[in-house]
Amino acid sequence: MLSYDFPTMNLLRRFPTSLALLLIASSAIAQDKSALQPKADALHAWVEGSDPAALETWVNQRLDDEKNDIAKVLSVAGPRTVENTLRPYDDAVNQLSVAGNNSYLLYSLADAATLRDKGQAMTAKISTANTELSLNQAVYKALAAIPIPAVDPATKHYLERTLLEYRLAGVDKDDATRAKIRALQDKMTDLSLKFGRNVADGTLKITATKAEMDGLPDDYVSRHKPAADATYTLTTEQPDVMPVMSFAKNADLRRRMFIAYNTRAYPQNNQVLRDLLIARQDLATTLGYAHYADLATADQMMESADKLKSFLNQVDEVSRPAADKEYALLLAFAKQQQPGLTSISQADAGYWYEQYRRSKYAFDAQSVRPFFPYDAVQTGILKTASRLFHVTFKPVKDALVWDKSVDTFDVLDAAPGTDGKVLGRIYLDMHPRDGKDKWFSSAPVIPGIAGHQMPEGMLVCNFSGGTAGDPGLMQYSEVVTFFHEFGHLMHHILGSQGKWSGAGGFGVEGDFVESPSQMLEEMFHDPTILQSFGKHYQTGEVLPTSLIAKMNAASAYGRAHWLQGQLTYSTYALQVHDQAPAAIDFDVLWREDSKRFSPFTPVEGEHFSASFTHLVGYTSNYYTYVLDKVIAIDFFAQFDTKNLLDGPTAMRYRRAVLEPGASKPAAELVKDFLGRPQQFDALRSWMNQEFQPVSASGN
Repeated sequence: MLSYDFPTMNLLRRFPTSLALLLIASSAIAQDKSALQPKADALHAWVEGSDPAALETWVNQRLDDEKNDIAKVLSVAGPRTVENTLRPYDDAVNQLSVAGNNSYLLYSLADAATLRDKGQAMTAKISTANTELSLNQAVYKALAAIPIPAVDPATKHYLERTLLEYRLAGVDKDDATRAKIRALQDKMTDLSLKFGRNVADGTLKITATKAEMDGLPDDYVSRHKPAADATYTLTTEQPDVMPVMSFAKNADLRRRMFIAYNTRAYPQNNQVLRDLLIARQDLATTLGYAHYADLATADQMMESADKLKSFLNQVDEVSRPAADKEYALLLAFAKQQQPGLTSISQADAGYWYEQYRRSKYAFDAQSVRPFFPYDAVQTGILKTASRLFHVTFKPVKDALVWDKSVDTFDVLDAAPGTDGKVLGRIYLDMHPRDGKDKWFSSAPVIPGIAGHQMPEGMLVCNFSGGTAGDPGLMQYSEVVTFFHEFGHLMHHILGSQGKWSGAGGFGVEGDFVESPSQMLEEMFHDPTILQSFGKHYQTGEVLPTSLIAKMNAASAYGRAHWLQGQLTYSTYALQVHDQAPAAIDFDVLWREDSKRFSPFTPVEGEHFSASFTHLVGYTSNYYTYVLDKVIAIDFFAQFDTKNLLDGPTAMRYRRAVLEPGASKPAAELVKDFLGRPQQFDALRSWMNQEFQPVSASGN
């Protein structure tokens, strides 16, 4: 499985809004509601109901406001200053962010196809407005005229970053070239939306006999009622896929599910992807770059595609020996269990990992599922985040939401010396439904502007549960995913308390954005944290310490394989962006990269690239997960493992890494916390870590 994160996050070009066009949106809370609270319908598109025409009217008002803000920028007669130029410019940025986020929310989450269609059209329209702003030479000249030495460091970085993005967008090109760029950007947006829509709408079904369901959890089987012919219908939705790949004893069922999952947007996305890559390559050469990968890394921590290739080779050298050892152990075990077996297929990898962990570590992943019912996990993660980040979460019962299943919380500051002010709002949309995006993601919703607009963020996930009688028992890997996504959410809320809409937590370089989320994953292994919410959904028994030790030992096995898998995705994403896209055979290239980094045998009939949605959002920069794992593990190594939540490191981490948002370069955030650049030492230790299972029973 891929690392879960929002597949269509628009990191194509962070210009100039940090608009994450393909993100999801909501409202804002003002610090002084009597003076600052905007009209609710200025920030919530969905309060107008399910009328596509109302959405279009709402979007047009936001775009009119953006034009008015830009008119203020251009009407300045005297010397340029932060207040008369950068402030109205940032207000325009904010309007585009709010409009784009709301439009994408309805495109991604609305029940009615007509409203999803209108959301898609409005997202494209806002993208066009964003492109127009990125190529507006008069605005660029106005911003460039602000005396940079006269501004504070955070504003200086925001301004310099904005000017860089303008140049990378092609603002200095002639009229004909800028017209071509506009057309290419519009085409890329349309194709990106189409790609994501095909995946979201591409749910497939397979059938299974009662015998083929052997090995699957009882609650999983009970959720799937047999048809008249006694067969069970399974879908490519995540709650159906993951248990099959981990627990189903029948190899043919695993193979059928694997193929269905990896063909759910094939063949329709094959040409969409090719056209998208051709447009990106055309844009890159128009802007003076040999390949799109060079353009995409120009404003990132990585800086260039050449440095990226060197980095991936370093990670390969670090992880390959351990990965080879892991596979040798796995294959030897599988051969013992199934004489005559010569290799393990990609469709069977998850199953054999599960079987090996059961044998080697006496750990059955199903054994912990009863201790992780969804509601208890949500409560536990909120409590963990409260202590770690020094915040409190207050339920908002009357919040305006787009679906009745969404949980809403205000986030209040609980740091020492604070007055408990509201920092922002979060929305948790956590269970699958028709018409909803099918992935696991965290997204900024409303940007934060100090003294004017509180940040809001959301989780969009597809966990089990959410229906009467279904406790939503989660695999431990799903709980890790929840921790991961919540790390994103806290980065956005805590990092968006500054004065610039475009410089919040998600405004950092795109290849740093996964660090806070991957750092929070590591908290999952702590017994104190797990036992605070891990209780049997029927008996109330606390998750035993001995079982936690076995789970930790089992989950540590396979980390090198995980890194090699990330190298597969990262290399593939890079390669489809640094060669002539018209000549690429997506399936052949995928098999070549898989064979390079993975010992598992490819499965004939799957077409992975057609649903690899990270190619839309992260483009060539999927390596973000690998780079940020190096950083995140280095971060986590600074914590006292005996006092993860309450020691002084937690607040230091909040202050140094999260709160600055995009007010300084990401490399400085790393140095501020570590006292040095990131290193591989902690990753090596993490990759080779072996937890010792506890033999004693009980807690």
